[in-house]
Amino acid sequence: MTDSEVQSAILEMGRKARSASRELVKLTAAQKNDILRAMADGLVAREALILEANSEDLAQAETNGLSKAMIDRLMLNSKRLAAVAQAVREVADLPDPVGEVLADWTRPNGLRIVKKRVPIGVIGIIFESRPNVTTDAASLCFKTSNATILRGGSEAIHSNTALASALQDAGAAAGLPANSVQLIPFTDRSSVEHMAKMDQFIDLIIPRGGKGLIEKVVSTARMPVIKHYDGVCHVYVHPDADLDMAARIVINSKTQKPGVCNALETLLVHRDVAATFYAKVGAMLVDAGVEMRGDESALQYLPSGAKPATEDDWRAEYLDLILSMKTVGSLEEAIEHINAFGSHHTDVVVTRDATVAESFMHNVDSALVLWNASTRFNDGGEFGFGAEIGISTDKLHARGPMGLVELTSYKYLAFGDGQIRG
Repeated sequence: MTDSEVQSAILEMGRKARSASRELVKLTAAQKNDILRAMADGLVAREALILEANSEDLAQAETNGLSKAMIDRLMLNSKRLAAVAQAVREVADLPDPVGEVLADWTRPNGLRIVKKRVPIGVIGIIFESRPNVTTDAASLCFKTSNATILRGGSEAIHSNTALASALQDAGAAAGLPANSVQLIPFTDRSSVEHMAKMDQFIDLIIPRGGKGLIEKVVSTARMPVIKHYDGVCHVYVHPDADLDMAARIVINSKTQKPGVCNALETLLVHRDVAATFYAKVGAMLVDAGVEMRGDESALQYLPSGAKPATEDDWRAEYLDLILSMKTVGSLEEAIEHINAFGSHHTDVVVTRDATVAESFMHNVDSALVLWNASTRFNDGGEFGFGAEIGISTDKLHARGPMGLVELTSYKYLAFGDGQIRG
């Protein structure tokens, strides 16, 4: 397609989305829930078609030399598709935040003012690799009466198209307004820029992907952007930690799903337990196939094969079975390192000392700070949100896992009886 053809197609999708957003606000919570359950059934009914489409993407990924972790992010199977459908059903079961009264008060002059939660309008989602984002984004945005324009990456175009078609067709049969959920059917890079400039139709844009994608959107967007930046996540092991617990947390955080933003990337170990803990966790990491990169102190105790870490390793989001390790001399040094090199995403302290935990949790500036638990819990599903639109590393208007509430705004309603201002 030519650039002008891409621009024209994106603008037309924007017009349709704006029209759909006007219809979505007319639906009741019960109607939306029925449509969501129909969408979930539609995903299950089209399992064969969706998995066939996914196999095309997987074959192309192998040809293109994507890493095993990235291919795992892309892969769908019967179990994963069932989980995707279940996530849609869970969104249907959640309370609808639209219409919630946030505040209600009356002024001395008798004017009653109500602050009420409302949809944002039209939300653009730009994402890479993970086809489940198609269903998560569509279901959360629809539940909050927002129209959605989805732009997935080329590596998942067949999967995304099949998923979106299942949602659209099953939803339409149950009363979904036309064009409520639209997937851009082409992968021209210029479509990102055209979306970002379409502020007359898109009220909010959410990029999920690599730093290059996010920076491109931020630099060109004419509407608010909620960023889903790198996940340079840390675990800090304090001297009085239960070292068996700490090892389990490290292994889970790093290996349970290494290609995602809430996976562990840097391990910080206090020097008082360095010899014991590096030996313990190092053997487990070897068994899990993890490449280790340590500072000079860590390399003394890690198994052979561990590599020296460089300055770049402290800022790296590997999204793979690679882990950097650094020895620190104090809680304060650990906090300073995390705030300097982390991405304000997810960080963990392992300790039995509540005072240490409180200090760490207060002073580490991240969207989620955990005490004695895996980084992998920074997730909308694990928070009880049903699904998530992403994990925001911003501080305004949303931070951390974004569920239904984060996809709403509010407006004020004022009820008078002839009041005028003197």
